[in-house]
Amino acid sequence: MTTPQEILNMIGDDKIKMVDLKFIDMPGTWQHLTVYHNQIDESSFTDGVPFDGSSIRGWKAINESDMTMVIDPNTAWVDPFMKEPTLSVICYIKEPRTGEPYNRCPRVIAQKAIDYLVASGVGDTAFFGPEAEFFIFDDVRFDQTTNAGYYYVDSVEGRWNSGREEGPNLGHKPGYKGGYFPVAPTDTFQDIRTEMLLTMADCGVPIEKQHHEVATGGQCELGFRFGKMIEAADWLMTYKYVIKNVAKKYGQSVTFMPKPIYGDNGSGMHTHQSIWKDGQPLFAGGKYAGLSESALYYIGGILKHAPALLALTNPSTNSYKRLVPGYEAPVNLAYSQGNRSASVRIPLSGDNPKAKRLEFRCPDATCNPYLAFAAMLCAGLDGIKNKIDPGSPLDKNIYELSPEELGLIPSTPASLELALEALEQDHKFLTEPGVFTEDFIEAWISYKLDTEVNPMRLRPHPYEFSLYYDA
Repeated sequence: MTTPQEILNMIGDDKIKMVDLKFIDMPGTWQHLTVYHNQIDESSFTDGVPFDGSSIRGWKAINESDMTMVIDPNTAWVDPFMKEPTLSVICYIKEPRTGEPYNRCPRVIAQKAIDYLVASGVGDTAFFGPEAEFFIFDDVRFDQTTNAGYYYVDSVEGRWNSGREEGPNLGHKPGYKGGYFPVAPTDTFQDIRTEMLLTMADCGVPIEKQHHEVATGGQCELGFRFGKMIEAADWLMTYKYVIKNVAKKYGQSVTFMPKPIYGDNGSGMHTHQSIWKDGQPLFAGGKYAGLSESALYYIGGILKHAPALLALTNPSTNSYKRLVPGYEAPVNLAYSQGNRSASVRIPLSGDNPKAKRLEFRCPDATCNPYLAFAAMLCAGLDGIKNKIDPGSPLDKNIYELSPEELGLIPSTPASLELALEALEQDHKFLTEPGVFTEDFIEAWISYKLDTEVNPMRLRPHPYEFSLYYDA
């Protein structure tokens, strides 16, 4: 644990000139305010730094805009992308008039989920390990006007460029679904991924690995060690920040959009999770795949509430273009120790009970990690509380099942709109423990419908011209 005084000493010892105060908005994007170093004192870690919250997406109205950012001293690192020495810190949001944490601040909601875990008596620590995939593109263009709409992405690795004049074209382009994981020269991103990984380490993220991913066109993944739930969400935000900025340094662009390329695998964020109590893991036992009874009930909660969960773990309209059969996408609401088409997988962990965990494979990195992790924890705890049976595991090859067998397996919602409808009908597991408020759930559904679902519904799609122009 880092104390406020240690941060103040760091500012002086490292000759920090600026302090960058980062916080996350409701949809899941970092926002920031940068102040001169002498504006930070011990009160910044208790009372906070005031700012106007009226223009933050999904937050305050203009007539009640005053808010404060309270610094978490455990999140400090020197920003490697700033010209002048700049200390980066992550904050949570507080109501200045009442002194209470703001109930629409995602980091506050995540802390309430941990408080609920402790109060339940089930455990005292939730560990999460997200695996966020992304694409590195050389060129990105898109626009939507009254009479036109298009997108264009390109990568030197794209298989679609195998016949392009490149003066000369040297080949070595990964095939569709063929990017996992060849060495150079087919893999052109080794150096950039290594720089991303080492820069993350400089920012305090406990790094592990990096590699090319399945899709052509520059799909990659970096790995970092699991952490306590809020810590893991902080690290994921740092992960995204570092990757995007290192790519920009190389003149390239990164997207965590789940399905930017048609006809190849999309980018997910498989999320490993487990619960511990008094320093002991609770998910190891003598049941299926070496799981405990509590772990199976936790899976039962995840599967029961999955349609509603996806409104928070897969919160973009594009998310549901990834969640389709045929691209290793986890569309089946079942669990298995080896079947990657099941939405919950139990990874191999050998005889080490501390490594026993489950992996929810549906989420993607368009989510707000604080909200997504909190919601998954609430669903799992609801499963334990109510002893929800997850049913039999799905250990068969999904592609060999008969239509009758396949019809018995529930599947993920087909659209964001359907996931939001599920959340509207099923959210007591989030609100009854006091983690999410009814106000937040209503605001989330309204925001998503008003700014994403309905605007998409109103706009013609380019492919519709192929289908219907000559009707």
